Amino acid sequence: MAIHISRRHFLATLGAAPIITGAALAEPPYTYSVQGKIAVSKLGPALIHEHVLVDFIGADKISPDRWRHDEVIRKVLPYLLEIKQRGIQTLVECTPAFIGRDVILLKKLSELSGLNILTNTGYYGASDNKYLPKWAFTETAEQLAARWITEFEKGIEGTGIRPGFIKTGVNNGKLSELHQKLIRAAALTHLKTGLTICSHTGPALPAREEIEILMQSGVHPSAFVWVHASGSAEELENVGQSGCWISLDGVNTENIGKHVEWISFLKNKRRLGQVLISHDAGWYRPGEPDGGAFRGFTTISDKLVPALKEHGFTDTDIHTLMVTNPAKAFAIRIRKR
Repeated sequence: MAIHISRRHFLATLGAAPIITGAALAEPPYTYSVQGKIAVSKLGPALIHEHVLVDFIGADKISPDRWRHDEVIRKVLPYLLEIKQRGIQTLVECTPAFIGRDVILLKKLSELSGLNILTNTGYYGASDNKYLPKWAFTETAEQLAARWITEFEKGIEGTGIRPGFIKTGVNNGKLSELHQKLIRAAALTHLKTGLTICSHTGPALPAREEIEILMQSGVHPSAFVWVHASGSAEELENVGQSGCWISLDGVNTENIGKHVEWISFLKNKRRLGQVLISHDAGWYRPGEPDGGAFRGFTTISDKLVPALKEHGFTDTDIHTLMVTNPAKAFAIRIRKR
């Protein structure tokens, strides 16, 4: 599924952002991979929500000595080479801090595989706050945002590697005060850095509440990726009316038909330009023998794309889903309400 596009045509497809401020007006749209600054026109076909390593032990127990880079690379690299052979050029690695984010490991894998890999800043409040550091409970939204902004401006943990987006997460129901604070912190970080906000969310209820907080904070919903978007097709379209990104990132061999249905519905509602697709796959698990079972990243290339084409999707539609939308979603630019 290698896809080619001219720079002129690509830039035209980005369209007009709600408000673009600062230096973004003077240079082509860009983001940061673990290897440095990259024009989004160079991202190519992308998987926008995947994981290399996830450690579920909890924020109070996690430590990088729980895994060895050479063992993780031996296990994971073949899966990355698999998707490279299928034409995928970029993998957005969504593991947050305190769940196994390891940017040096990601840089090694990027160099070995030839893939662009994006990492993140932010904290993950879903799963009832098990993966939040202790200061997340006591610090203000402004203090948390200052930590995330520092990672963007100076690099993560002394590595010089910058995040390409913000990753946070909330529980499925109404937002708690703590989770509201995380979204406010993400809004403040966006307004300073231009990083896109990807929030593990799920149902429409918390998505609507997150979007409301962002708008109250002065952030346009186009800066927000509704991660694990779920519900009826009508709910997807209804929340999508805000202008947010609708991330259908749980593709597997068992739900191809459901994703074809959702994406077809959204295309008919003229919202294909807001849809992102991925697997939420991978997951080397420290503490399990050989890192546990690892699910690869090929189902979209091998199953979903052919199924979409059987249902009338054109090469241009696939290009929109795999190339244009990820580039627009992850371009670093401040999007004000």
